[in-house]
Amino acid sequence: MKILIIEDEAEMSRNMQTTMEKENYLVEVVSSYKEALSKIGIYDYDCILLDISLPDGNGLELLKILKDKGLSDAVIIVSAKDSLDDRILGLNLGADDYLPKPFHMAELNARVKAILRRRKFDGSNVLEFSNLKIDIDHHQVKIDGKELELNRKEFDVLLYLSINKNRLVSKTALAEHVWGDNIDQADSFEFIYSQIKNLRKKLTTAKALPEIKAVYGIGYKLISQ
Repeated sequence: MKILIIEDEAEMSRNMQTTMEKENYLVEVVSSYKEALSKIGIYDYDCILLDISLPDGNGLELLKILKDKGLSDAVIIVSAKDSLDDRILGLNLGADDYLPKPFHMAELNARVKAILRRRKFDGSNVLEFSNLKIDIDHHQVKIDGKELELNRKEFDVLLYLSINKNRLVSKTALAEHVWGDNIDQADSFEFIYSQIKNLRKKLTTAKALPEIKAVYGIGYKLISQ
């Protein structure tokens, strides 16, 4: 899961990032309206944590841009502005939740999980596809009830393909979602090929019915045999 934190308070930003990374989310952080506008114009995120009081602009304008473009990124507003008008405006503009500062990081974590469950997994903690079962909260994969050992990136690749099962996922989209904007520094997609190769081998050995199909030159699709 890929999270964008838009927050100009350094200590708050660090605490939020640490909390999200402990849950094994891929986290990117920006501290200004300009940086945030650049990010949401290029990349997709599963959840955006948005402070509406930024030094160079209003976060609600970013929310409006997201929704006007029809982007599906979930948004939780995290703000010291706790007026009823701000809450109503943010929710009317399309925010999924509004968390006033100060808040406990445990509550932030719970709200992120709740939104991801609702948006990505039909309200469940578990995603199932044929004899494959993925427990999102515990980062656990089982085939026919037997646990499959995966490293973090293999898990992230499988989860993203499972969320998009039976749909073609481009190499670029997969790379951005699992590795973040650091892929801009990569010369090739060799690192993706390596993870896919290892993941396929483990799925085959475990007799998984879902398989990763390569569409030459484009990307990958998780289908069931």
